[in-house]
Amino acid sequence: MSVRTTIHFRKSFFGETERPVAEIDGLSASLFRYDSGIEAVRLTNRRGHLVVLPYFGQMIWDAVFDGVDLTMANMFDMPRPADVIVGTYGCFAFHSGLLRNGCPGPRDAHPLHGEMPCAPMDAAGLEIGEDAEGPYMALTGRREYVMGFGAHYVARPRVVLRPDATLFDIEMSVENLSGAAMDLMYMCHVNFAYCEGARIVQPAPFTPEATAVRTEVPAHVPRSAAYDALLADLAADPSVMEVLDEPGRYDPEQVFYIRGLRTDAAGRTALMMRRREGDAFHIAYDTADFPKTVRWILVNSDQKVAAFALPSTCEPEGFLAEQAKGNVQTLKGGETRRFAVRLGYLTASEADAAEAVIASL
Repeated sequence: MSVRTTIHFRKSFFGETERPVAEIDGLSASLFRYDSGIEAVRLTNRRGHLVVLPYFGQMIWDAVFDGVDLTMANMFDMPRPADVIVGTYGCFAFHSGLLRNGCPGPRDAHPLHGEMPCAPMDAAGLEIGEDAEGPYMALTGRREYVMGFGAHYVARPRVVLRPDATLFDIEMSVENLSGAAMDLMYMCHVNFAYCEGARIVQPAPFTPEATAVRTEVPAHVPRSAAYDALLADLAADPSVMEVLDEPGRYDPEQVFYIRGLRTDAAGRTALMMRRREGDAFHIAYDTADFPKTVRWILVNSDQKVAAFALPSTCEPEGFLAEQAKGNVQTLKGGETRRFAVRLGYLTASEADAAEAVIASL
């Protein structure tokens, strides 16, 4: 039986000096405020830590386990106040969506990746408990979105860390508070670090059908004859992207849609990026919740990211394009949809075992 206690935060709890707020069973939580004014919670276990921004879209800013930094290289030394994600693009993970998602097309009116990434949260807290998997700490939040003559929903994100685990959970619950149906487009946007020479492990072949390169390039990506030729080559043979050994291929960015991922009997799939050191970054989720998987890789002088698996309900080409493809989901009035992703770091021996599991799917 699950037991839990919740500490309800107030913004006045957060100061310039980092201070502990809870400790139990190899887990601790401390609160601080960045010089930019943004509040942060550091969740720490015996293997590493997460820094979560409780009132700022509840994005995960930092993730480090066994001394390995999982987060993309970026230009931001701290999170910056912003209305859109590009104003503070340095986080490990953010919630992309929820009414709109992806890169807006020429006729779209929504911001990049929708309204949720930088949304001001109405409430945040720390949940301390024990369930079937043992003790945990979870950062929780609540954001009510209401628009006259528009949608009305409540989003409840949650990040769960356990005492000795280097894998953790990112969760999102979306409840439609309106009597009318609403659009739903959600992506768990995880920005893993680019590791040169890393090998991507996936339960799908590196064929044009299963690892399809995006050829509809958004407006923010600079085009050239050389880039278009590279896209054509990758469309014909995406297997050259299995090993990340040529950084020049990823400037500008490359995006792939991974299709037909094999699953276990419960419908869960897993993907992994094995570093040259033998260890790995890993992600697992239910394909019934996330029918789409997107890969985004970018390497330039300012940013280095290998988002090798972005679980999503849609592809990231903007609302109208995804609507035309039938990828915009509907949430009925009063209905709740829940999403959960387990992800993080694996040692070399754990990665060996995980690769065998992926191969068996």
